[in-house]
Amino acid sequence: MREFLPILIVGAIIGVFTVIFLVAYALEKNKKETMGFDRNMDDGEIIRRLLAYAKPYWKQFALTLTVMLFSIVYDVLSPLLVGKLIGLVQEDFELKELYIMVAVYGSILVVSLVCTYAQAMLLQKTGQKILSQIRLDVFTHIEQLSHDQLNNIPVGTLVTRVSNDPNAISFMFTNILVTLVKNIMVVFGVLGAMLMLNYALTLMVLCFVPFIVLFTLMFRRFSRKAHRAVTNATTDLNTFLSENLSGMKIIQIFNREDRKMEDFLLRTRALRRAKLGRMAVFGIFRPMVYMLNISSILCLLYLGSRAHILGQVWFGQVIDSAVVVSFYMYIGKFFNPIQTLAEQFDMLQRSFAAAEKIFSILDLKPQVVDDEDAMDLPEIRGEIEFKDVWFAYKPGEWVLKGVSFHVDAGQAVAFVGSTGSGKTTILSLICRNYDIQKGQILIDGIDIRRIKISSLRRRFGQMLQDVFLFAGDIRSNILLRSEDISDEAVWDACRYVNADKFIGRLEQGLGEVVRERGNNFSAGQRQLLSFARTIVHKPAVMILDEATANIDTETELLIQDSLEKMKNIGTMLIVAHRLSTIQHCDNIILLDQGVIVEQGTHQELLSRKGKYHQLYMLQYSREQLRKA
Repeated sequence: MREFLPILIVGAIIGVFTVIFLVAYALEKNKKETMGFDRNMDDGEIIRRLLAYAKPYWKQFALTLTVMLFSIVYDVLSPLLVGKLIGLVQEDFELKELYIMVAVYGSILVVSLVCTYAQAMLLQKTGQKILSQIRLDVFTHIEQLSHDQLNNIPVGTLVTRVSNDPNAISFMFTNILVTLVKNIMVVFGVLGAMLMLNYALTLMVLCFVPFIVLFTLMFRRFSRKAHRAVTNATTDLNTFLSENLSGMKIIQIFNREDRKMEDFLLRTRALRRAKLGRMAVFGIFRPMVYMLNISSILCLLYLGSRAHILGQVWFGQVIDSAVVVSFYMYIGKFFNPIQTLAEQFDMLQRSFAAAEKIFSILDLKPQVVDDEDAMDLPEIRGEIEFKDVWFAYKPGEWVLKGVSFHVDAGQAVAFVGSTGSGKTTILSLICRNYDIQKGQILIDGIDIRRIKISSLRRRFGQMLQDVFLFAGDIRSNILLRSEDISDEAVWDACRYVNADKFIGRLEQGLGEVVRERGNNFSAGQRQLLSFARTIVHKPAVMILDEATANIDTETELLIQDSLEKMKNIGTMLIVAHRLSTIQHCDNIILLDQGVIVEQGTHQELLSRKGKYHQLYMLQYSREQLRKA
């Protein structure tokens, strides 16, 4: 019994670790059930959806697997060749035989290296195509989300889904899946060679396999949780950075740098803890597999050497030094892929965690979509009608309550009222940024839900108070919707709104660089560019939401002159707090808490001595005081 004491010690050590892991696994399972984790997508569904992206490239993957078979030959045959060399040098041999064996070994090695290179190049090219498609799908889907959905998802989260997460998935296609298949094929190829060489020693090696499977299954739970924690912490940090870098000027104005630094450190520490947790999980699992590898080698050397020295025969199998050397190499080639599988499994879980986040975005159904029978409108006159429209951003909290009005084509109509009365909401509903709960909105007598969203919005030109300019140049920001407009037409639009004056003073003119969000231009200049951007596309309906709020008095007079001329272009809808800017409108609609209180021309409303009159007199008094 004493001669088997080393084997018993190895078995006892493995058994102790197995018990520890089983207890930890049971506790983690109970903890998860107690905490009530949200239901997550299972691996099978993730794999099925990811394979849909790989399906168009099945020929490339098939070619890669074919090339891989040649590289696997080296892993399977090299231990046998080395074993034969060992047996050869122990006997009388001719130098020619040695040269032949070395040449064969070298040839197999060269073929394996060439195949490995070809495999890597094929996978990288295919993986980049899949990566581009995933990014395109996510970005396209985000573009289809409604304003309400976009308001509820932090920008940093969307940035992470489009940029970081597809990288993890790409690595799965370029490395993990094919390497996974290769390692599985190597394991079975090596196992077959070992069985043919000496099945008794092979059975000894297989005694360690159940523990590898057990450790891998337990590692799966810890690994996925750790990867999900890293993904969530990364998203949280990206969201924080996106918001606070955009608002850095406000942070500096209110002297909140120290507080924001504390918040930043909290998130970076949370990310560090999550990554350390992932490293700890993998740092425990990989050494366990390595321990099983070393244990099998110790058992091989002990039992094989003992049998060779004592001349013992195991199950009719003779063990000599050549067999021991070959098995020593085979154990390395048997466990190395398994160790690599452990590492690949770690990365696979990272890819699954990223894929789950991406699919959570792709599974969001856009709230505002085209009806099945939606139509294209080649042209519209600009007649708009609201029929008993009710709308709420949140269920039960009505913003508009039975609003009805009619706008003739070519009319200029203004909406006024206190903050929160529903003015801007009406403009958003006309463009179908949101869908109404009750009532009907008609364009030229057609319900807007029967019109394709792209066709509907193409007929509108919107000029908002908060102008958003994209990084690029002035020309690209004015030609935002179409590129087939000449520079002459662009200059005509700029002259129409008096933007040509400041653009003409710029060194590059229309080619002047626009930095992020247009922060190298004043608020008034950005607004003028917004006007030019709208007019150059000749919209049928123009929407102005406090569009003159950030323009000085002198520029406003020029804009008013331009707006008067723009009335000839199409219907004009205006939201304004300053009543002096809308006196010449064909109709003025006064809203209060989502209900139309008064409507009529400026003079008609003043003559009624109602709420509009009160607002006008209040603003007039303030204006006189300001001038005084």
